[in-house]
Amino acid sequence: MKESIVQKKSFKFSLKIISLYKKLQREKEFVISNQTLRSGTSIGANIEEALAGQSKRNFTAKMSISSKEARETKYWLRLLKESELTNLEVDSLILDIHELIRILTSIVKTSQSNLTKN
Repeated sequence: MKESIVQKKSFKFSLKIISLYKKLQREKEFVISNQTLRSGTSIGANIEEALAGQSKRNFTAKMSISSKEARETKYWLRLLKESELTNLEVDSLILDIHELIRILTSIVKTSQSNLTKN
């Protein structure tokens, strides 16, 4: 099966989040680094589960969870930036997460619409 765009983008984003996590750990920032790692890598994990979904309803539910995790990740990234806990640059990650949120929102809306049609 061909890898989807959202699957590719979420995987690349997860790798960037892991890199950020390592840097934050070196700076002794443990709480937000752990939260960001959890939510940031969960996006792709839930997309993978959705793509192997047992039903359209299951697919929609997992993509919806991915969308929620993306929004949580955006929160942690914004908190990192605006709290000035670190001097690490997170603007590019914030742009990436906005793009993932847009894609996931579109997928969830379309999937929900298709469920109500059937």
